[in-house]
Amino acid sequence: MMNNRLGALGLLAAVSLTACATGGQPSNAQPDGVALFDVQARQGLQVVALAPDSEHPLDGASVSAGAALTDKFPNSAITLSRAPKTGGGDALTLRWNDIWKSGVRLQGAPLDLRPYVERGIVYFDLKVDRLSKGGIVFKVGCGDDCERQVPYVVAGRAAEGQGWRRIILSMRCFARDGDDFSAVARPFAMEGTGSGEVSIANIAFARDGKPNTPCPDWRTVAVTPDTLNESWSLDWWLPRHRQKLEDKARMVAAGKSPQLVFIGDSITQGWEKEGAPVWQQYYAPRDGLALGFGGDRTENVLWRLQNGEVDGISPKVAVLMFGTNNTGLRGDFPAITVAGIKRNLDELQRRLPRTRILLLAIFPRDATPDGSARKTNEQINAMLPSLADNQRVFFLNINQAFLGPDGSLSKDIMPDLLHPNEQGYAIWAKAMQPELDRLMALPAL
Repeated sequence: MMNNRLGALGLLAAVSLTACATGGQPSNAQPDGVALFDVQARQGLQVVALAPDSEHPLDGASVSAGAALTDKFPNSAITLSRAPKTGGGDALTLRWNDIWKSGVRLQGAPLDLRPYVERGIVYFDLKVDRLSKGGIVFKVGCGDDCERQVPYVVAGRAAEGQGWRRIILSMRCFARDGDDFSAVARPFAMEGTGSGEVSIANIAFARDGKPNTPCPDWRTVAVTPDTLNESWSLDWWLPRHRQKLEDKARMVAAGKSPQLVFIGDSITQGWEKEGAPVWQQYYAPRDGLALGFGGDRTENVLWRLQNGEVDGISPKVAVLMFGTNNTGLRGDFPAITVAGIKRNLDELQRRLPRTRILLLAIFPRDATPDGSARKTNEQINAMLPSLADNQRVFFLNINQAFLGPDGSLSKDIMPDLLHPNEQGYAIWAKAMQPELDRLMALPAL
């Protein structure tokens, strides 16, 4: 591994090369830092291509993950190549097609990134050649089995065809309370979804610098209303929202104002697919309305509530269940997710003052109780009863109905250990029905 003096010189060289390649714009980074990749990877670090279930070292000019994709993803492709970059140095080019995960990662001998966390930056040059059907995220390691990410989907698509540009991110974008940056073996990665072609070069950390690229604040993102800006959601999410507004308006015009509303994520959206036969039996007679959107986190549900999805109606009961997507890819702390759920409860009570709210525990996921996502969701569920006042907001946990005596979750109920099939929706309806009947029968507020 380089000593501090050689590392500083390597970073200074990377800064000089990039200033030439970006039209002479001065870098905001200081030479007091560490270069991960300029002409080649820093000593002790290896460049690897990432596929959903495998890693592929880049030992020569290029590497393909094709053989590893054949069985599960026969129509997909991932290649990573190294080539000279205009202005000096080498660039890494990632090309991927029709795949949910691809990437390029630098990994190897652990680095101490603590000097860069408080005021430091991570910066690199980026060129987007193709991204209209994909998206990218940037990741920085934060200890063993810990990575934090910054999404770059909308901005990445806007950068398509615009040539090389310098990206500077605050290291605070990647740091949360309790993270340990003392020995990071996976300091940087760029991952892609969908399809795309993106090149990256001159990757480095500096102790001080001025960011030029914003990132969400992990402390407030769950309570800040926003659309779902994932590569796989941009084409359908807003059209689905508009369609739901039209569906609601048609019901009201026909004299069938919904008496029961379900609000949530893909599990609620499933009432329109796997759960449709159960819905017709239990909820269609009550003019039920399902407002579920796949992938939604708490801030996305909040945006929908603030943009008309429950305006103009006054159902007797609204059933809420979401938060598992906060737990998933983004890894929100339990208290952060609970704050997002509470923010939605407050918004819903303001917009539907005559509606009682049945807040459900987040459904189990993972095969066994010791699964990380299951444990996080259970920590959230333990906090949710405090949000119920048993006058307008009521809490119900039906999770045991989905589980075996040993706490296991069967694929016969949730084939992917997250989303119910028709049998799972029947279990949901049956377990919830007594409490739902009781709330529907209460006098109007």
